[in-house]
Amino acid sequence: MDQINKVLIANRGEIAIRIMRTCRELDIETVAVYSEADRTSLHVRYAHEAYYIGKSPSSESYLNIEKIIDVAKNSGADAIHPGYGFLSENAEFAKRCTEEGITFIGPTPEVIVQMGDKLKAREAMTKAGIPVVPGTKNAIKTEEEALSVIKEIGLPVMIKASAGGGGKGMRLVHEESQVVAAARAARSEAKAAFGDDSVYIEKYINSPHHIEFQILADGHGNAVHLFERECSIQRRHQKMIEETPSPLMTQELRDKMGESAVEAAKAVNYTGAGTIEFLVDNDLNYYFLEMNTRLQVEHPITERVTGIDLVKQQIKIAEGQELEFTQEDLFQKGHSIECRIYAEDPDNNFMPSPGKIYKISEPLGLGVRTDGYVYEGYEIPIYYDSMISKLIVWGKTRDEAINRMRRALYEYKITGVKTSIKFLERIMNNRNFIDGKYDTHFIEKNQEQLALSIPCEDCDDIVIIAAFIDYLDKIDKNRENNKEFAPAQSRWKNTPIINQF
Repeated sequence: MDQINKVLIANRGEIAIRIMRTCRELDIETVAVYSEADRTSLHVRYAHEAYYIGKSPSSESYLNIEKIIDVAKNSGADAIHPGYGFLSENAEFAKRCTEEGITFIGPTPEVIVQMGDKLKAREAMTKAGIPVVPGTKNAIKTEEEALSVIKEIGLPVMIKASAGGGGKGMRLVHEESQVVAAARAARSEAKAAFGDDSVYIEKYINSPHHIEFQILADGHGNAVHLFERECSIQRRHQKMIEETPSPLMTQELRDKMGESAVEAAKAVNYTGAGTIEFLVDNDLNYYFLEMNTRLQVEHPITERVTGIDLVKQQIKIAEGQELEFTQEDLFQKGHSIECRIYAEDPDNNFMPSPGKIYKISEPLGLGVRTDGYVYEGYEIPIYYDSMISKLIVWGKTRDEAINRMRRALYEYKITGVKTSIKFLERIMNNRNFIDGKYDTHFIEKNQEQLALSIPCEDCDDIVIIAAFIDYLDKIDKNRENNKEFAPAQSRWKNTPIINQF
């Protein structure tokens, strides 16, 4: 396969910019696409070329296959990188790229279809000898069938959409009386989100840990894993914090799960970067959950501890190159944590908080990386995911990484919209998180301690100062409309505590 010279990034925001950065290092030209809402987005400015593809709703822009293909052809792009979300796991999109002679930077359409259907994926993993969660082999067609299966495998269970992911089309069932309503709700949500209302049933794993393994596989039969990521801090089945190495992991379990991840990739002839996701119980039994046939949001922490640019590897694999390292060449160095910064209000049921950003100050310093796309004066649109940046830190040890993340979150200031920053600070100061004793129910179990009105037991002066500065920001925003605030605000700005900040 020929060398890639120009890449169209079929995405937006921080992931589009992140991909473009690697392309620039490889001297590859980049093409951005944008919707009406994203005319002023940074990814449009960063690319070598940018093309308008439609109105703000993603169905009329970032999900419009034909418009994106047309831009690729008109711009002379010889490859398309889908990022994550949108069309990244759309087999029809990958197929159209191939038909038009455009390199799709990802796996084949056939693999996307197989691993995108969770029932087909479970079947493939079972044949490969990978442990899967006990459950149904086929889609559940009636509520009566669901009741019969539940009586066989026992409660609690998860009713899950066969297509898609991201927590949509999922319902946890504790009692038989909940089955009919849960199945109908899961079907309805799955139909709306994925156009497919097929659902299946899995045995629910108590105290589950969500652990995923990053894999890379080329077109020459070589496959490796780049170790695990702990992804158990979640809300509504959406990840908030990831770290590597996992505090749960033993070296024996890491080796075993890593081998399973590589075998899973080989079983479906996978090529490119992908993720094998597992559930792990308190007895360290692990079960295949799903495969993401794309780059993950949390990929930077793997890059930080391995020193490997995953986007660069995706491009090289798409060019037909062999992996330049073996499993024996790979190792983890230090500890990395990622916090997802959302424009949402954690103290109001995580409601999205779109709007205009008045001020932003991003953290800097040793071991700190910020992947974002917003800036002062930018208006966050209502049409897309509420994640606006990712904050990644590295430390020699987990304790150092946690302390560095505390410091970085303290320095991260965004005014004009609500964000998850303060909530993430409270997690970093939570004793259970510090001790590494958490599972996917962490937020639910620590709800009171994480609430705004109740201070956590480990809060220190930094958290108090940060809250005080938030108060001053509110005064600042109201100053022009209410002049009586101005003298007080001026006096506070001259106090030593603020000048230190």
